[in-house]
Amino acid sequence: MAEITLLSSNQARAGFEFTYGGPAPVCRTCPYRHACLTLDLGRRYTVTHVRPVQHPCALQEVSANVVEVKPIAQTVVIEAPSAIVGSTVEVGRFACRRLDCPNWERCAGPTLPPKQRLQIESVEPSLTECRIGRSLKRAKAV
Repeated sequence: MAEITLLSSNQARAGFEFTYGGPAPVCRTCPYRHACLTLDLGRRYTVTHVRPVQHPCALQEVSANVVEVKPIAQTVVIEAPSAIVGSTVEVGRFACRRLDCPNWERCAGPTLPPKQRLQIESVEPSLTECRIGRSLKRAKAV
């Protein structure tokens, strides 16, 4: 079953990518919120299909199209023993103050959600650098 949401007419096109930022206060009373607010906070999506249905949108003050979306695979760092293709892992911010680490944005950066469950699509074979000594691998996950 496809995930759906509402996007403004100028965003509603196949291939459009966005990061879901969560509901705005005006969305609380919207009659279409159950169709629109179903995505995972902080996750990137791409539009796969635009349906021929439009609804008024108080947030964007224009009509919004119903679109089908799918999550975009993202690069994450995970503990090496958990790095198994096809498995589902929980990733999120790790308490690390080593801003000089090349993996800090993927491991502890402020743009990461606190916790998120992702399915691993591929894993790099070698260990990746960790300046505090964790055994990590890079993976693509959705």
